[in-house]
Amino acid sequence: MPDDVTRGLVDTNIIVLRDRIDATELPDEMCISTVTLAELTAGVHAVPAGESDELSRRMEALQLVEADFASLPFDAEAARRYGRLSAAMLAYGRTQRRRIADLMIAATASASGLPLYTTNPDDFAGLGGLVDIRAVRRPG
Repeated sequence: MPDDVTRGLVDTNIIVLRDRIDATELPDEMCISTVTLAELTAGVHAVPAGESDELSRRMEALQLVEADFASLPFDAEAARRYGRLSAAMLAYGRTQRRRIADLMIAATASASGLPLYTTNPDDFAGLGGLVDIRAVRRPG
């Protein structure tokens, strides 16, 4: 990979909003965590019965993400990093309970040595230098 090409892991909110985000704020090569696939899959299954248009839209979006992005696993190294990130968040005075998926995604980025791009940097407050968080402007 040339020196001027950036690689990064993108948070689930980047995937959901990617058509409206300024591409210059994103890495050239984007990866996702398998946790993002889990969140998107849960979204498909959360569609109320009878809303076939919404079900189709979410299923198509999930299939495109699976085809377009390399997914990095939440593996044993990420699990070890997750423990450190959880402790850091608790030390910061925040509960990690509502942020389990966020912390798993951050742990995947950390274990992979990649920056994490997100429109919700406040979700990762308290992680200090443990994860390289790159804030992306949320579209209006």
